[in-house]
Amino acid sequence: MQTRDQRIYKVTITGSIVNMILLLMKFVAGILGHSAAMIADAVHSLSDFLTDIVVIAFVRLSTKPADNDHDYGHGKYETIATSLIGMALIVVAIMLGWNGIDKIIYVIQGNTLESPGVIALVAAVVSIMLKEWVFRVTRKVAREVNSQALEANAWHHRSDALSSIGTAIGIGGAVLLGNNWAILDPIAAVVVSILIFATAFKLLRQASGELLEESLPKETEDKIEEIVYRDNAVTDIHRLHTRRIGSIIAIEMHLRLPAEMTLEEAHIHAHKIEDSLREEFGNGTHIMLHIEPVK
Repeated sequence: MQTRDQRIYKVTITGSIVNMILLLMKFVAGILGHSAAMIADAVHSLSDFLTDIVVIAFVRLSTKPADNDHDYGHGKYETIATSLIGMALIVVAIMLGWNGIDKIIYVIQGNTLESPGVIALVAAVVSIMLKEWVFRVTRKVAREVNSQALEANAWHHRSDALSSIGTAIGIGGAVLLGNNWAILDPIAAVVVSILIFATAFKLLRQASGELLEESLPKETEDKIEEIVYRDNAVTDIHRLHTRRIGSIIAIEMHLRLPAEMTLEEAHIHAHKIEDSLREEFGNGTHIMLHIEPVK
């Protein structure tokens, strides 16, 4: 059976191969088909290829076990990888948007763009199908192995599919309607840049929250309390602190148990609570329980 790392590497390498093929195909189609949107889309595929390399490198680092210098492990490397992917997407979005706006202004000034060729449209359609497939496969593995960086990379694949949809619409309209409507090509590039920027912002917001030790969502903390209160001996939970460390979560809290309990009995209850929490949130979950007697 494949390990977590092996599954991440396998699906990421699959995506890298697809990205490399699309990268070459889009650049050729963009140049031969005289399509600014397709060339911009090729740049997006280049960013996909580079972020695949980032995921492979940082996931390997994040899975290193805890050591004397990193008591909580190296999970934050995945968060750093997510940040880098988000920043790469923002750069791509700005490049695509700027290039598209520049060409739109060029047309508004009375100039005419050359209508893109059919080869660019075919490349866009092929890209949509391949990137959507890679997105679904990558996201499935990311959720099964609980990898934030891999899921971020999956959404990067989806953003490439979305950009190809916009590119296909723009190129298709320009091809069917002629040179007078060639402006649809750069308009498509601008629309795509906005979609990519939104995806990048979402990833950076998530990564920054983790780096700043943001608490887990309220519904997750409510679930934690619900699991703990299944033990009828627990009468109170307070000082609940939660955070995410890469692909795992950390839970710390104070519990009240009956004062007449022996230390051994309290330990048994705490152990069962920890087992229940790890069953829900994963074996790697970091849990720290402080037991207090009922006042």
